Amino acid sequence: MVPKVVIVGRPNVGKSSLLNMLARRRISIVAPEPGVTRDRVSATVDLSRVLDADDTSRTVEMIDTGGFGLGTGDHSLVEAVERQIAHGLADAQLILFVVDAQAGILPLDEQIARMLRADNRATPILLVANKVDSAAHESAALEACEFGLGLPLVVSATSSYRKTDLLRAIHDRINWNATDDDDQDDSALDAGICLAVVGKRNAGKSTLINALTGSERVIVSTQEGTTRDAVDVRLQFDGRTFTAIDTAGVRRRKSVADDLEYYSIHRALRSIRRADVVMLLIDAAVPVSQVDNQLCTHILDHHKPCVVVINKWDLAQQDHTPDQYATYLEDTLGGMSFAPITFISAARREGLADLLAMARNLHEQASCRVSTGELNRHLEKIVAGSAPRSKSGKLAKILYATQTEVRPPTVCLWVNYPQIFDATYRRFLMNRFREVLPFSEVPIRLLIHDRHKAPSLPHRS
Repeated sequence: MVPKVVIVGRPNVGKSSLLNMLARRRISIVAPEPGVTRDRVSATVDLSRVLDADDTSRTVEMIDTGGFGLGTGDHSLVEAVERQIAHGLADAQLILFVVDAQAGILPLDEQIARMLRADNRATPILLVANKVDSAAHESAALEACEFGLGLPLVVSATSSYRKTDLLRAIHDRINWNATDDDDQDDSALDAGICLAVVGKRNAGKSTLINALTGSERVIVSTQEGTTRDAVDVRLQFDGRTFTAIDTAGVRRRKSVADDLEYYSIHRALRSIRRADVVMLLIDAAVPVSQVDNQLCTHILDHHKPCVVVINKWDLAQQDHTPDQYATYLEDTLGGMSFAPITFISAARREGLADLLAMARNLHEQASCRVSTGELNRHLEKIVAGSAPRSKSGKLAKILYATQTEVRPPTVCLWVNYPQIFDATYRRFLMNRFREVLPFSEVPIRLLIHDRHKAPSLPHRS
C-alpha cells in the first residue's frame, strides 16, 4: 500500500504548484484564476532521497485537489469538486493543509481548519504556509498558528525554499507501519499498461473512466471543458494492472479560447506520447469530425497502438449495424484501418471487459519480437515480383531486414537505393508485414538504411 498524502486548501494558495514541485515535473495545470483544478490529480513522490538509509523505499502518492469554496456559477460542479475532495480525504494517510502566507488568513481558511479539526479521524494534518520565498517572510506564516494545528511549515512552491524540510516532515508524519512492508512492494507502484483516453469534447471520456473504476473517480458534467488536467487512475482487470489517463476534450486549434484550454489540450496530447495504448473515443451520436482525424494523425505520428472506441452505441445502434459503422469509419477516419474497433456504452457500463482485453492484446502485439531469420524469410516472399523501380529503370533490392525495437515494433531494411522506397511502397510493405507477422493491429515503424552509409549489417540469426 502506498501512503496517500492529500493536499487541501482554498483556491489559489498554490496546491497545484506544490504538487508539481514535489513531483519535479508539471503534473497539475497552474493558472492565476481560481478553480483550475477540479479532479484529484496524483503523482508518486520518492522520499528516499531525504532519508539517511538509501536502501529503504519510501514512496507516497501526492494528491492535488480542487479548492474549497470554488467560485463558479455552476452549483453542481461545486458539489462535484467537493465530493472529490471528500473522497481524497477519506483515503488519506496524511493531509497537507495549505495556506497562503502572503495573503494572510482568510475566513475560508478558518472554515477549512474548523472542518478538519471537527473530523474525528486519526489522520494527521500538516499545516503548510506556502509562498514564503525567504527567511525574511517566515514571520508572516505564524498567523496560521491560531488554527490549533501546530506550527506551520513554511515553503515556497515556486522557488523550492525549504523543500527538503517539507519532504522530511511528510516522511516523519506518515505511519509507515501501516504499509504492507517496511520495503514497499514494487507491485504497489507498478503503473501496468498505460491507457490514454482521448477524444473531442463530451465524447464520454470521464464517464468511461468512472465506469472502468466503478466509482466517481473523475467529475462528469454536461458542461464542456469540465476535465482540465490529465488524471491518472489506476485499476485492476483480470489480474492485470492498468493506468487509465482521463484527458481534456480536444477541439480545433482556432476554437481554443485561452491559455488554460491550450495547456489542457497540450496535456491530452502528451498523454498519447506516454501511453502504451490509446483509446480514441468516438461519439456515435455525432459525425466523425476534423478533431477526430487530427487525433488519429497524432497517434500515428507516435506509432501508438490504438483502440477505436465507439461510445454511446446504445444511441446509434438502431440506425446502423456494427459493420455499417465500421465501413463509415474506414471512409472518414484516415489511416486507422488496421486499428480494432469496439462498441461500448460507458454510461451503461457495456462492453468494458472486451475493451480492456483488446487493449491488453494490443500491448502484447506491440511487445512481440520476430527473429531476424523469420523476418527475412517473410520478406523474400513479399518482395518477390513486386520490388519497386526508379523512373530510370533501377531495380530496388532489400539486402537485409531485422527488428531492432519493440513498442513500437521497428523494422530496419538495408537497401541499395533508399530513394526508390517511397511512401506508397512503404505502406505496401507494412500492410504485408501485418498479414504475416504478429503486429496485425498495431503501427509498425519502418526504417530504410542505405547499405553504403548505414552501419555494418547485423549477423543473421
